[in-house]
Amino acid sequence: MDKLKNQDTELVQDRKTKDAEIPVANDEAALASRRAFLKAQAEAMEEDQEPEFPEESKPNLTDLIESIPDENKKDNEDRNLIHTDSDEFDDTPDDEEEDEDELEDLIDEGNKQDISEYYEDMQPADFVEEIDDLDDEDIEKLPEFLNTEQLTEIMEEADDDTRQRIGDHLPDDTLLEMFEDMSKDDIVDILGEMEIARRKRLLNRMKSGDRKIIHTLLQYPDDSAGGIMTTEYIALREDRTCAEALDTIRDIGPKTEVIETIYVTDEDRLKKLVGTVDLRDLLSSPRNTKLCDIMDDQVVSVEPEVDQEEVAQVVSKYDLQAIPVVSSKGSILGIITVDDIIDVINEEHDEDIAHLGGTSAEEGLDTTLWESARLRLPWLLVNLLTAFLASFTVKIFESTIAQVVALSATMTIVSGMGGNAGTQTMSVMVRELSNGDVDFKENWKSFVKEIFLGVVDGAATGLVTGIIVSLVYGNAFLGLIIFLAMIGNLMVSGIFGFLVPLILDKLHADPALASSIFVTTATDVLGFFIFLGLADLFLPFLT
Repeated sequence: MDKLKNQDTELVQDRKTKDAEIPVANDEAALASRRAFLKAQAEAMEEDQEPEFPEESKPNLTDLIESIPDENKKDNEDRNLIHTDSDEFDDTPDDEEEDEDELEDLIDEGNKQDISEYYEDMQPADFVEEIDDLDDEDIEKLPEFLNTEQLTEIMEEADDDTRQRIGDHLPDDTLLEMFEDMSKDDIVDILGEMEIARRKRLLNRMKSGDRKIIHTLLQYPDDSAGGIMTTEYIALREDRTCAEALDTIRDIGPKTEVIETIYVTDEDRLKKLVGTVDLRDLLSSPRNTKLCDIMDDQVVSVEPEVDQEEVAQVVSKYDLQAIPVVSSKGSILGIITVDDIIDVINEEHDEDIAHLGGTSAEEGLDTTLWESARLRLPWLLVNLLTAFLASFTVKIFESTIAQVVALSATMTIVSGMGGNAGTQTMSVMVRELSNGDVDFKENWKSFVKEIFLGVVDGAATGLVTGIIVSLVYGNAFLGLIIFLAMIGNLMVSGIFGFLVPLILDKLHADPALASSIFVTTATDVLGFFIFLGLADLFLPFLT
């Protein structure tokens, strides 16, 4: 304490020496303030407490807290400043319904500029979806409001039906101008849907080189490798250097569909495919390196007659971006790109689903009444014949049914469950066959498994059914009969559900198309026979 007072006295003397002109009153006030602060500091030190600072030296906590930036608030403000394309579509359901008819309204207004801007604001594939909803009258008007480039993009994205609807209202000159910018496989698809007279007229007006290529492609079936291939690819001789190859790619690359893979042919100018070169390897190799030194000679290819479904399986198996199509002599004819393979997979999937239901993939909601009748009626008639077989089986046991009326009410349970179980097995087999060949010798264990699965499923469902039937009709033997019949019929469903698709595939028939008819017939006929046969044996216990 004394030490602090001595420091204070020295400070006062020093200030008097240096600042003699400062009034004494001010000096005494400063001295008093200094003494008060030193006294408070000394008392705090004696009591082991922190010194109490003057009020004006304390920070203003309210201002300090408010000065800290609020991150959440900042994030919210930043989000408000962010704009995405999806904001434009965040409308009410009423607005969405209005947007669905916007193209139709624009066509009715007849403003070419508005329709062109509307097209530019979306992807061609999305625009095609809206075209599908237009009636024929609007489709006829649409080409008047779009330029050739826009029409070309639409035709490349549209399916066959939409292409035909649009193409019917396009003049020949416009189509020929569009064909100059389209790939050959798309041109073939469009021409393939036209009337023969118009197709010939357009072919005659094409360049001789294009006409020859398209005429060749038209000879292949639509669902074959040749029917979906394109001739726009890059093929170079194996004696070319990397520098020469890159120069060629720069020249013809924009006109081809795929430049990631370069197809290498022999030196004899016979276009015999001997290997492939990846563009990455080409760019990273020395300029003087020949293609034969960096090519992959393990080429996966197909012939033009191969079915498109088999082509899709090959592409999926080897993870290819494109697959070459070669002649019987090994000469490259064209390539099939992965976008066409995706279309094939979707098409085959739709076809299999339709065939499982006994319908055609050609039928849709907009199919006419008579066209739908033409597509469905043949299979309904076939099913009618199989229904007569089941009816004849029931007729054999007429006397048994007459004595026990409950049999007529319960026998459909057995046949229905057998049909459902058979469809399950059949669906598994059809899917396996679509993914590749299934050989009975290699999969006989799966066949045995299906039989035992029928026993397990039949026992489980038969037990539940038997208990319910016994309680309803007051006869335990009726419950026992339906229990045994359920096991037998589900074994039948497993056998036929496995074998029928396999046999049809070996006979080169479509398993998805005809399997359901044979499987359902087997489960109905044999199901009735097993159930009513057991009932005939147990008849003394049922009457």
